[in-house]
Amino acid sequence: MQWGVEVSDQPKQPTKKFDYSLHYAELDLRAHPELYRIGVGEQGVLLVQPYKAEILPHWRFATPEAAEESSQKIYQLFLDYLAAGDVVGADMARKFLQMGYTRARRYANHKGGKKYDGPVPDDKKGVSGAHGRPELPRTPEDPVKAESARIFKAKWDEAAANAEYKQLKQEHRERYG
Repeated sequence: MQWGVEVSDQPKQPTKKFDYSLHYAELDLRAHPELYRIGVGEQGVLLVQPYKAEILPHWRFATPEAAEESSQKIYQLFLDYLAAGDVVGADMARKFLQMGYTRARRYANHKGGKKYDGPVPDDKKGVSGAHGRPELPRTPEDPVKAESARIFKAKWDEAAANAEYKQLKQEHRERYG
């Protein structure tokens, strides 16, 4: 048993959701890709190591110039992970591209980036969604953040459409769930 989970040569039973119960701060998912679940959207993007440490320093969206540089660097990491046959790294890079889009859109629509009113209840922390909180009114669109979002969306779409990525992702799901 390692990191609070059993590690074996046998594939785990398939799961469809990202497993938030693992101790990600202690896990190296490059060494243990069998523990990674592709999940949906951006699930786990700020948890999975060593990829978070490798990608996060390059993630910027405050200006279109920063978004362009950031999205190109993260997309290059995506390609590098694919070249190494590292689907976990490629999926994490794809998630950072997606998160660049979603966060830039949030700031484009909501001054200061705050989308929902009130704190997240303790029993809902770490769960995606608004948790019944009302969305704050949208402000006039910030064209700078909207352009940053467009830049990230283009790279996110490019990554998601990559045939090699799709194949590795399918193989990972078939093997590990």
